[in-house]
Amino acid sequence: QVQLQESGPGLVKPSQMLSLTCTVSGDSITTSVYGWSWIRQTPGKERAFVAAHSGGVAYYADSVKGRFSISRDHAKNMVFLQMNNLKPDDTAVYYCAERRSYGGNMYDDESWYDYWGQGTQVTVSS
Repeated sequence: QVQLQESGPGLVKPSQMLSLTCTVSGDSITTSVYGWSWIRQTPGKERAFVAAHSGGVAYYADSVKGRFSISRDHAKNMVFLQMNNLKPDDTAVYYCAERRSYGGNMYDDESWYDYWGQGTQVTVSS
């Protein structure tokens, strides 16, 4: 099994930056990873794709393109989301997710991912 744990919850003001970390652990972390993603959810709404990395390509939702950056440190088994120029609309619970089953590239579809973290709250408010 694989466990994911997000960290870096925060309350920041608009235009500030914040970095989220997802630490990956478990007995199966040596298995191949085919994609990783950050997905967010606001109260009363469905979870929404934010950023993903799959097949050697990084993908971003239009709403965060140019402001957010997804990366991974394979040696440390960590996934990062650097968020710059934050806006109140970025307020949400952020989840990291991984795909470890081979096949497909539905990077923006939450059902494609095999493992999920518990989520961490990000609040952007003045």
